[in-house]
Amino acid sequence: MTLARRLLRTKPTERIVAEGGRGELRRTMSLWQLTLFSVGATLGTGIFVILGQAVPKAGPAVVLAFALAAVTALFSALSYAELAGTIPVSGSSYSYAYATLGELVAWVCGWCLMLEYAVSVAAVAVGWGEYLNAFLRSLSGFELPEAITRSPGQEGGVVNVTGIVIVLLATWLLLYGASESATANAVFVLVKVAVLVFFCVVAFTAFSSRNLAPFAPMGVAGITAAASQVFFSYIGFDAASTAGEEARNPRRDLPLAILLSLVLVTVVYMLVAVAAVGALPWTDFDSRSTEASLSHIADLASGATWPGLVVSFGAVISIASVVLTTIYGQTRILFAMSRDGLIPRVFQRVNPRRQVPVANTLIVAAFVSVLAGLVPLGQLAEATSIGTLFAFAIVNVGVLVLRRRSPELPRGFRTPLFPVTPVLGAILCVVVMAGLARVTWLAFGLWMLAGLVCYFLYGYGHSRLNAEVR
Repeated sequence: MTLARRLLRTKPTERIVAEGGRGELRRTMSLWQLTLFSVGATLGTGIFVILGQAVPKAGPAVVLAFALAAVTALFSALSYAELAGTIPVSGSSYSYAYATLGELVAWVCGWCLMLEYAVSVAAVAVGWGEYLNAFLRSLSGFELPEAITRSPGQEGGVVNVTGIVIVLLATWLLLYGASESATANAVFVLVKVAVLVFFCVVAFTAFSSRNLAPFAPMGVAGITAAASQVFFSYIGFDAASTAGEEARNPRRDLPLAILLSLVLVTVVYMLVAVAAVGALPWTDFDSRSTEASLSHIADLASGATWPGLVVSFGAVISIASVVLTTIYGQTRILFAMSRDGLIPRVFQRVNPRRQVPVANTLIVAAFVSVLAGLVPLGQLAEATSIGTLFAFAIVNVGVLVLRRRSPELPRGFRTPLFPVTPVLGAILCVVVMAGLARVTWLAFGLWMLAGLVCYFLYGYGHSRLNAEVR
């Protein structure tokens, strides 16, 4: 077999599903838990951390930026839903690419997912210290020093110890088991939804239509640029797809969980964005100090400090939920890649009592802790967006390929308006990627180059699929 054929050799869908059904991981998650897992991985990131950076780019039209990002995410979510119901395993888009586009593309997709999940965890963990300080300041007047709540490069930052702490707390929960983690996440999600509804009620009391004019001061270019940034806030709707081997009824529940979570998150984002820009003139948003912007708006809208205290508490809980679910997703993708031999077997080892990949979880936690402690938020957010968009584009193409190659496969969900939906999904991913900064593209190119080096130095030689044809 030639090198090109080896690199593009696909793994049979039936084999991927069979390997995922061996029972290495315990099937305990219901539709409700899966939906909340995706909501937990998504809701909070953009609103609590990114909104303040996006408003100066688009003005009040940041609402349209959220809508554009949501539409972009929806097309990809429909493709994810179809493939999750067809290939219900832990690997998410990595496994879907392996079944449709071949090993090299699967590796690239998995490498992008490492960027998406690991870096997005670090990005939200970076903002956790700011909200923790806002909460402590409102509660008692005490706050932690900037040296341990900000990253190097930020004013006064040395090491973001608070970011490291929240990663370690989430890791501790994950080591107890998937069911216990899902229960904790359900509580976190209900709390943060309640807090965001509370914020909307408070902010709408100070709503002024004058704050919405001019609506789009930066024009279409500003809306597109903001959409590219706030797309980061939709990362995570695919988290349920990483639980394919721990779902009770994966073919039915995974597609439903993905779509339900995206609808719920979009409604909340739109309401919060309208409330925020209606309560505070867009020119008053400071892109240099955005981590605690919602609590600041709540205080201004009410003329008191206790609403900001409530919002800050919600952010502390919200970001903890994102960290928990996203680390979970990262470990399950690495588990699938290890099972295929593309990364070391240590990532595949499962604790027989807890039925969780302990070493895998600890390694991911260590890597994320370093990022959270040492890298500023803004750079992390855009680097995550480009990796995610690339993976989403691959998933859209994968739906087209699998429908053509294996139309007879049982599917728990079929993408409507095929093939228009996945085609538009792929195109919109490229459009949003084009709005990202050059430095982000440079960082992505270097990341891809490093990934190819790793594949040819280790993955290609240890691939279990390639070993069969030698």
